[in-house]
Amino acid sequence: MKKTYDFAVIGGGSAGYNAARVAAGLGLKTVVIDGAEDLGGLCILRGCMPSKSLLYMAEVLHLAQKGKTFGLKIPSARADMPAMHARKKRLIAEFAADRVKSLNAGKFDLVRAYARFLDPHTLELSNGQTLKSRFILIGTGSTVSVPPIPGLLDSQFWTSDDVLDLDFIPQSVIVLGGGIVACELAQFLNRIGTRVTLIQRSPNILRDHSEDAADVIQQAFVDEGIELFVGTKLEKITRNARGIAVAFQHDGKQRVRRAAHLFNALGREANTAKLNLAAAGVRARPDGQVITNRWQQTSASHIYAGGDCAGPHEIVHLAVQQGEIAARHAAGVKGIKPVDHALLLNVVFTDPQLATIGMLAKELDEAGTPYLSATYPFNDHGKSMLMDANYGYVQVIAEPKRGRILGAEIVGKDAGELIHAFAGPLAMRATVFDLLRAPWYHPTLAEIVTYPLEEIADKIKR
Repeated sequence: MKKTYDFAVIGGGSAGYNAARVAAGLGLKTVVIDGAEDLGGLCILRGCMPSKSLLYMAEVLHLAQKGKTFGLKIPSARADMPAMHARKKRLIAEFAADRVKSLNAGKFDLVRAYARFLDPHTLELSNGQTLKSRFILIGTGSTVSVPPIPGLLDSQFWTSDDVLDLDFIPQSVIVLGGGIVACELAQFLNRIGTRVTLIQRSPNILRDHSEDAADVIQQAFVDEGIELFVGTKLEKITRNARGIAVAFQHDGKQRVRRAAHLFNALGREANTAKLNLAAAGVRARPDGQVITNRWQQTSASHIYAGGDCAGPHEIVHLAVQQGEIAARHAAGVKGIKPVDHALLLNVVFTDPQLATIGMLAKELDEAGTPYLSATYPFNDHGKSMLMDANYGYVQVIAEPKRGRILGAEIVGKDAGELIHAFAGPLAMRATVFDLLRAPWYHPTLAEIVTYPLEEIADKIKR
């Protein structure tokens, strides 16, 4: 007998779990189907939580090694990778156990299997069963992309999974890519004592962010000893008994760099290839990403998608929102609102961190939208100077007539925390004058945002 459900979720990660939680709470008979060896999803097991655990440990190490800067005598500080690895595993085990407990709480069924479509309402499971559902959500996440670079497929490269699971300090690593994962983990490796070469094809690292922001991170990387190449063309990768060699073009010259290990951080792609989407009438882009509307509906209106497999941004809090919206839409809840991409929030956990929210200068320029902007540097701000946190700046962007906040970009110490000074005001459509009416304590890092706010306010008054 086929089991029948109101709402079936393929994948128990951030989008899938939260969709199931909301659907069950709205009275829909719900099932989560997840065949992964370990439950929890990318964020908990192989993404946000393990990476940020390790990045923070490496930051503590970096500060200890800078003891002389602060007048401290710290004879030596070095990474103990087995201990760091063990601490990370303990933390992740706690996070994962909490998610597994929630998945098994009985509010919805949990089936430990993989699924593929037989028709628009029927799923075939890897355990031999089939089930039918009125509504289905695809939340299968993403997988590492392997671009067609000669030799890459046979190079025995590491992925982020491998780097996050290290229990030793690699002697040398070549990092391919300049996205968020590449940059965060390249700096981690460098700080624990690995010789790191980062090779990026685009003219700047972090190509989805502004050139000004990327320039700050690039300078910090070079200052810390990372060998950095941008604007390259990868030609060939070879491996022998001594390690890996990468041949590439840079500044019109052919170059070769060698290392013990290769880290492929050239991006991720939607994990949808085995779902048999055609049988369900679900359309996808050439890269496998499922096409959705503002309610997360696919081309088959009863089938939804959320998280990395749907995009357009691979960010956990958006995946959660997408899953919840899909479940409420399927349940017929009135008055729901789609994800507001004008409030897009993004954080890169390099050091210095890079954080953005809302509409930025490049987007506004492309749309022909007028705006005012002002910038203030960290190396002229009291609190950041005494912390020896001199990289970066705060930029505020506002509407030119009333001063309504449109967006902000922060590159600097704890930018991922500071950016939230704009999250509530942006959602409430506040102006620079509204923010300046609030108290800002001195001396804090947060008060740095008042300087560009004041500059914009002065421009409007004039």
